[in-house]
Amino acid sequence: MHKWIQMAAAVGVAGIMGAVGSAAAAELSHTIVHPGNLPSNVGAHTTFTGQVRHDSISRADADSPYSVSIVTFELGARTFWHTHPAGQRLFILTGEGLIGTPDGRIERVHPGDIVWCPPGLKHWHGATPKTAMSHMAFTNMKDGRNVTWMEEVSADDYHFPEAGEQAK
Repeated sequence: MHKWIQMAAAVGVAGIMGAVGSAAAAELSHTIVHPGNLPSNVGAHTTFTGQVRHDSISRADADSPYSVSIVTFELGARTFWHTHPAGQRLFILTGEGLIGTPDGRIERVHPGDIVWCPPGLKHWHGATPKTAMSHMAFTNMKDGRNVTWMEEVSADDYHFPEAGEQAK
């Protein structure tokens, strides 16, 4: 599983490097990011519920206006409600996850799924109660911001019925 995450990180970094602007291309150089060279952080309790790890792959800059990170959610862990001013793309790496919106819609996601969260869409994402999940997040920047954090997702909003269980 760890190799899969490293491979996905390499693919994400390669994609970022391929998108570098003409100034960097004129220098005919490249950047290699080795696993473990960038910070790994525990998800803040002001933006996540449960145990979450956030591994930064690349920060946004003038040549590449989006950040890339791998976020790992342990069982039942999830983000708070939030929006992205310029959108976010999630590539599911491992496990099984959930994506929710204020209308009560919750969808399951699996390895290989790609989720587009358009600008301004209020949502949350995280692991299921029984399965951890990791995703690679490509988060676009607008006016120096990539996210607006909101309130914690309630237990009622997080509840996802299992097979054969009645929805609330």
